[in-house]
Amino acid sequence: MRVLHLHSSFNSGGKELRAAKLINAFGAGVEHTIVSGVPGALAAAERIDPAIAVNYPEFPPLTGSLSLGRYRKLAEAMRGFDLVLTYNWGAMDAVMAHRLFAKRLGLPPLVHHEDGFNHDEAGGLKRSRNWFRRLALSTVAALVVPSKALERIALEKWRQQPARVRRIANGIALADFAKPPLANALPGLVKQTGDLWIGTLAGLRAVKNLPRLVSACSYLPPPWKLVIVGEGPERPVIEARIAELKMQDRVFLPGHATDPAAVMGLFDLFALSSDSEQFPISVVEAMAAGLAIAATDVGDIQAMVTKANIPFVRNIQDESELMVAITTLTNHPGLRTAIGAANRARARAEYGEDKMVSAYRDIYAKALGKATFP
Repeated sequence: MRVLHLHSSFNSGGKELRAAKLINAFGAGVEHTIVSGVPGALAAAERIDPAIAVNYPEFPPLTGSLSLGRYRKLAEAMRGFDLVLTYNWGAMDAVMAHRLFAKRLGLPPLVHHEDGFNHDEAGGLKRSRNWFRRLALSTVAALVVPSKALERIALEKWRQQPARVRRIANGIALADFAKPPLANALPGLVKQTGDLWIGTLAGLRAVKNLPRLVSACSYLPPPWKLVIVGEGPERPVIEARIAELKMQDRVFLPGHATDPAAVMGLFDLFALSSDSEQFPISVVEAMAAGLAIAATDVGDIQAMVTKANIPFVRNIQDESELMVAITTLTNHPGLRTAIGAANRARARAEYGEDKMVSAYRDIYAKALGKATFP
């Protein structure tokens, strides 16, 4: 079984880490070819079991001019595989190429995965992209989304047939997040006795709006500190906000964490400040670690967390709303503990990795016309 993955990027974001988990779950009986639309953006590759055959070949660019010649080259590069998996807007040209040339070239079935929007569509979807998606996705074997919000968009904005749209909640290895963390799990940063940490795991990208989180934590008294785990192009912007607010001794950016389960338990409160999300894995991980969540009201977060946590998922338009949620939770340790326990119970009931893997196996098997996958 040969599977081609066409990613907008294969750095260590939510969809990439989920793809790595699925690759590991499918085992050595499947050979995977992974393409990143951003050359060299392959950091998530380190999460794939080395016993599994994975190739990272040269491939026609996933973005470029809208021409039949370019689309044909993309389509021809899909030949010889059993299944094509595409991810997000950055791979949509490949989806269009498949639509145009699948029958003529005898291409394998294609399943598209849509996990959300970057900064350029965080404030609203672009009409031209909606039309392009509507056309390109019209012949895919399935369109997989993680959230109710994206499911509505797929049906209403992109006018996809309900039978092809499948919603699968992101799942995690729950037991990993129940392990006690080590105080030195983060490179160059040790949690000292008496420290309290507000933490987040996020790629340092504009859509995550991490300067908003720095501002929301600016009035917290010691011993509270903010720890932003992740890496990305927005680091200088975040550091500038930290300097502007004179918070250099209270905000830390230790870089990328290869194992979120080893880090999440260090936090006393989890915060998310994004302009756009759908079904963020980091929130599921925080819930599994028994944390309360303070977050902007984006995507399915209100539906993900337990009822007691919903008041702390606040209006995205007012920065002070996130500050209020964080301040309230930091001031009431008993409330944090109770909400965290309820979140952990919900994660254990709803967001296990086995459930997610089974659902993906089913979709891929149906795309191939088989009873099982692989």
